Amino acid sequence: MADTDTQHANAPEGDAALARPYARAVFELANGKGRLRAWSDRLALMAAVVSNDTMKTLLSNPRLSANEAAALVIRTCGDDISDDTVNLLNMLAENGRLGQLPMIAALFNRFRDDAEGTVEAEVISAMPLSEAQKTAIAKALKQRLGRDVQLNCSVNEDLVGGAVIRAGDLVIDGSAVEHLRQLSSALVH
Repeated sequence: MADTDTQHANAPEGDAALARPYARAVFELANGKGRLRAWSDRLALMAAVVSNDTMKTLLSNPRLSANEAAALVIRTCGDDISDDTVNLLNMLAENGRLGQLPMIAALFNRFRDDAEGTVEAEVISAMPLSEAQKTAIAKALKQRLGRDVQLNCSVNEDLVGGAVIRAGDLVIDGSAVEHLRQLSSALVH
């Protein structure tokens, strides 16, 4: 049984399935208290802490008890941790789910976006986008998705040209690299 749990925990679908109940519970708590932004920030911090390579090594030590693991993460997060956050970390540690924090944070943000009627879109382009281009992309995505769009833009020169856009489950790959791949595939077949 442990091998099966490990296999599922390593799969993205398994991560989401394991993290979803925690993300939903945290979302309900945060939403009920009107603290969605604060919890988003807290979860991002905790996810970053447990994603750190050194922390991963420490947390994977079989001699570390659940209480010690939670305490380690709590100390690393600093003094600005609420009782609710401590309770969450203790529960995750007890259930062996501290490693699920990045997925919990991602799912929480999706729930938050849904509740607020927004969506975050990642735009990776070969060159920096102008403000006019950003506005046009946000407008087109809003029309397609029916939500307000918050763009997170980055540059990856390896794309050669064009851009890749990810918004929720939507992926639009308009990069020159993707066009060349498609052309190559068409020529081979």
